[in-house]
Amino acid sequence: MLKYILFGILISGIISAAAIIKESIKENRLLEISSYDIHSKKIQKPVRIVLLADLHNSEFGPENRTLLKKIQLLEPDVVLVAGDILVGKPGRPVDIAISFLNRLGSEYKVFVGKGNHELRTSLYTDKYGDMWERLYTETKNSVTWLINECYELPEYSVCIYGLDMDAEYYKRFKTTPMKDDYLKKTLPAIRKNQFNILIAHHPDYFEEYADWGADLCVSGHVHGGLIILPKIGGLVSPMVTFFPKLYKGLYQKGKSGMVVSGGLGNHTFKIRVNNKPDLVVINVKK
Repeated sequence: MLKYILFGILISGIISAAAIIKESIKENRLLEISSYDIHSKKIQKPVRIVLLADLHNSEFGPENRTLLKKIQLLEPDVVLVAGDILVGKPGRPVDIAISFLNRLGSEYKVFVGKGNHELRTSLYTDKYGDMWERLYTETKNSVTWLINECYELPEYSVCIYGLDMDAEYYKRFKTTPMKDDYLKKTLPAIRKNQFNILIAHHPDYFEEYADWGADLCVSGHVHGGLIILPKIGGLVSPMVTFFPKLYKGLYQKGKSGMVVSGGLGNHTFKIRVNNKPDLVVINVKK
C-alpha cells in the first residue's frame, strides 16, 4: 500500500512540476505593465518614469525591439534601471546589455544603478574578467551610471541617487543588519527641498532608505518572488528567503514610498507563475 501512495505522490509532483514549467515558458515571453501614481508637494511639474529591473540578458523580440516599443508607447520623461541588466556568471555575454542600454539611452534620459550582478563582476575581476569594465565603458556615453552619486533634474525639482551597496548586504538566506550611518557615509547629502529618488536594487532595506530621506525608492532583485500565490504573495526570493515581504508593488513607510519591480528576466531559476515580466510606469505628480 505504501509503495502505491509514494508512487502517487511522485506522479503528482511530476505533473505539478510539468505544469509550472509549462506556465513559466509561457509567462517569460510576455510583458505586463504595472502603473503607480505618487503625489508630492515637492514636485515642480509632473514627471513620468519608466522603471526596469533584472533584465538579466533577456530579450523581448530581436534586439529587444518589443521591449523598446513598449517603452516608447509609455512616453517616459525619465527611465530608471534598478540593476541586474546582465547575468553575473563567468562566460555569460555582455553585448545584449550593452546594446540595449545604448539604444535606450539614444532616446531617453536613462539613469542606471548597480545590482548585485554588476557588483560581483566589478569586485571579482579574476573570476568575471572584463564583464563590468566593458558594460560600464561601452555604455557610459549613452546612459548615466549612478554609483553612489546623484543627478539633479531641476525642471522637476527631482534628485536621483544610485546606491552601490556593499556585498555584505547581499548575503543569501538572511538580511544583514545595515549599519546606522551607512547610507549617510555612502551617498551624497539629501536635498531636503527636492523630491529625492533612490535607485536601490535590494528592497529589504526600505526602512533604512526611508529614514535616510528618500521620498521614493525603486528596487527589484526579488523577481516578484518567482511564483505569486493568490492572497499570499511571492514564494521565494533569489536570496533563498521564503515569502519575501517586499516582492512586487507599491509600499509605504511614513512619507516615503517604494516601488518594487517584479523584474523582466531570470538568471538561474527561470520560473514565473502569476508573475509576468514587469515593466513599470510611475507618475509622480504635484
